[in-house]
Amino acid sequence: MSGGVDSSVAAALLVGQGYEVIGVTMKLWRGEDDPFAAHRFGGCCTVGATEDARRVADQLNIPYYVLNMQEEFNAAVVDNFVAEYASGRTPNPCARCNEFIKFAAFLERANELGCDLIATGHYAQCQWDGQRYHLRRGLDHKKDQSYVLGMLGQAELARSLFPIGHLEKSETRRLAGNLGFCVAAKPDSQEICFVEDGDYARFVIERAPELAVTGPILDADGNKLGEHQGLAHYTVGQRKGLGIAAPQPLFVTRIDTAQNALVVGPREALGRAGLAAERTKWTYQPPQVGEAVLAQTRAHARGLPATMGAVSADAFEIRFVEPQAGVSPGQMCVLYQEDEVIGAGTIK
Repeated sequence: MSGGVDSSVAAALLVGQGYEVIGVTMKLWRGEDDPFAAHRFGGCCTVGATEDARRVADQLNIPYYVLNMQEEFNAAVVDNFVAEYASGRTPNPCARCNEFIKFAAFLERANELGCDLIATGHYAQCQWDGQRYHLRRGLDHKKDQSYVLGMLGQAELARSLFPIGHLEKSETRRLAGNLGFCVAAKPDSQEICFVEDGDYARFVIERAPELAVTGPILDADGNKLGEHQGLAHYTVGQRKGLGIAAPQPLFVTRIDTAQNALVVGPREALGRAGLAAERTKWTYQPPQVGEAVLAQTRAHARGLPATMGAVSADAFEIRFVEPQAGVSPGQMCVLYQEDEVIGAGTIK
């Protein structure tokens, strides 16, 4: 229970369905205890969020606990976030948190509490067909969160419930209002929970100062066009903030950490014919070479038509039907067939 409307309604629905429910908030980020943080800020790990979750649990008359999982979160998510930027990649901390914290470390804590299942307020649907579990997009496609659950396999899905996956967001808020929850109108959290004010560059630079060192901005032929202000300030596909004049718009096409250089080019230079992914996990079993899929490479992007290339237990390659921009190493590529997740991997 994050203290938000989604997890609150998820808990209420389970109580109404007769489950024995325990409410749990994971304390993931140190806040003022972190030597790098001056004060607490918004997100799911604040005192206010915990108090909101506690109030909802009291209304539902269910036990409520706060679990300290700071060490696990820092090691699996925060350290990785900084390391990925330091290597010129663009990390996806929310997906990594789901994989390593909410559906791994937290599941171990649930076992210690004697729980059979874990439930979250994600907008996704998990369905059992008598033989295996299917992970599908949430009914509300505008709020669909199946992308950040793409690394879940049968073992995790067998222990997971997504009670609001069949609801529109407006219906979730209406139910919360009918129940008299204090969080009924609470805004959704949009930022990375451990990055104050969304300033990820500041956060990364405090932990990896070398990413603040200025360096050259180069074109594809190695010609110097200007100076960047530190690689932490840039991601692949970025146009704004380059500070260089050119006859046509230029975009970041590559981040070269070895030379501390930013490589830029015209929009067409962003096009990628396909991608290779590593650290792959299949929801059930891998698709066949040549099979058609939809590949989603960002949390709020659409699925892109593609065909499977090389496939193994822990890696895959795909080719897009048409070249695509926005393919960034470090991000997750989730593969779908229609609205069902079939697997995911980290773009290599």
